[in-house]
Amino acid sequence: MRLIEIPLARDRDKVYRWFERLPGILSWSVLALPIVLSLVNTSIAAYFVLSYLLLWVFKAISLNIRMIQGYRRINENMAYEWNKLLNELDNPKKTYLQYEQGVSPAWHLKNLASIEVREERLYQKDIYNAVIVAVYNESRAILEPTIKSILQSSYNHKKLIVLFAYEKRGGEEVKKNILDLVEEYKHEFYHFGAIEHPEDIPNETIGKGGNITFAGRRLKEFLDDKNINYEHVIVTTLDADNRPHPEYFSAVTYAYIACPDYIHASFQPISMFTNNIWDVPAPMRVIATGNSFWNIALALRPHMLRNFASHSQGMQTLIDTDFWSTRTIVEDGHQYWRTYFTYDGKHEVHPILIPIYQDAVLSSTYTKTLKAQFIQVRRWAWGASDIAYVLQMGWRRKNRINKVDLFMKTARLIEGHVAWATASLILLLGAFVPLYLSPHSSTSLVAHQLPIIASRIQTVAMVGMFIGIYLSIRLLPPKPPRYKTRHQVYMILQWIYLPLTTIVYSGFATLYSQTRLLFGRYLDKFDVTEKVVKK
Repeated sequence: MRLIEIPLARDRDKVYRWFERLPGILSWSVLALPIVLSLVNTSIAAYFVLSYLLLWVFKAISLNIRMIQGYRRINENMAYEWNKLLNELDNPKKTYLQYEQGVSPAWHLKNLASIEVREERLYQKDIYNAVIVAVYNESRAILEPTIKSILQSSYNHKKLIVLFAYEKRGGEEVKKNILDLVEEYKHEFYHFGAIEHPEDIPNETIGKGGNITFAGRRLKEFLDDKNINYEHVIVTTLDADNRPHPEYFSAVTYAYIACPDYIHASFQPISMFTNNIWDVPAPMRVIATGNSFWNIALALRPHMLRNFASHSQGMQTLIDTDFWSTRTIVEDGHQYWRTYFTYDGKHEVHPILIPIYQDAVLSSTYTKTLKAQFIQVRRWAWGASDIAYVLQMGWRRKNRINKVDLFMKTARLIEGHVAWATASLILLLGAFVPLYLSPHSSTSLVAHQLPIIASRIQTVAMVGMFIGIYLSIRLLPPKPPRYKTRHQVYMILQWIYLPLTTIVYSGFATLYSQTRLLFGRYLDKFDVTEKVVKK
């Protein structure tokens, strides 16, 4: 098997360390550039900031268009009878003849025609869905709704294998809760089990990756014992608070069977942070809604899509990649690159336009919630560590990957993390830098006009915020009875926090992670986000 694991800290040479420093160096350089240019040439600095503002306006327009398109397509996908479509895949020729050309959905007709001519194909009756639920110290109040959401699935429950992967370090109370739930619900599925992840495994980062990998290997043993073909098993990972839409497992099974190359594929649902959206403080609602919007928009750009949070892959694919990385706290996004290099670039992520609902950040106090949100974004931003991994595996190791494809993916990875760290600060403050820091600003017309131009550009961009407000209301789950009608007004007023949350929880949190990486202060422990249930 090809070595694809992240090197241990002690084994990283000087070149690898420079690769790790790159995102921090680039982000701080971009932030410093308006200041340096202002001191050298006021006009150049002003035109740089203006160009940056215009670029982000176009990006914002594009994002809003995709949000609207994505919202419509998600509603369409949730309305489909996926089990009916699945049944039709089993007999494509007969089904195809029943339809007239052009009858919606056209993509279903295309899949029927494709499957009909395949020499080898999969059948619905052979497919199992395995669900690995990662647990640390979550209470029964968090875990049981997750089980019930799986039970609400339209997919055949007797084709579901559910495993609770729990940490020994979580304590005896968590273990007892899980074993009680297994005993209570074990007859509802083909198999429902619990797997305890040991503590202190050598060279393993404390986090989700080691936990679900340990469970994945036990799943392999279970499949061997039952003589189930690995290619007939789709594995979905869930966090303890994740609740799949009832159509998700049917939809991902459809996508897996219809995919002409399911071995070299991942399947990514839409992560939507709405489970407890009515209960969390306003700043967290803004962040959670923004994250949901980003996931919706990204699903319409498959060439940029990466594994995030809950995702699905075939069991054979996971065995080929030796499951997930046990040496990073961002095993989800890293899994894309792990699979990409295992198959020499022959890997695609297919969007599943069905939601898996997750909790927004909520802790026991307001202050703790604010801190927990920062820690969560800081952990996500640690994905910048993948830049060194990609440069090492793609450009220093011998491989057969198409270099144009590798270059484009590397460039997007770097640009994405640098923009994440810098955009909010430059958009907010960049227009004032040439005016107040340049020694020649008094004679520069463009420096004086830049704040006015920036203000007008930002006013135009406000249209996007109104689109976001409208869609956020449409995406809300039903209001809990404990809240009065006026609480709906707060869901609109909360958007005044947008500039603050963008800077603190996008700019600062991302810069924090990249700066730690720059100086070799590794985040080597998965800080689990506390999950509190309001009643």
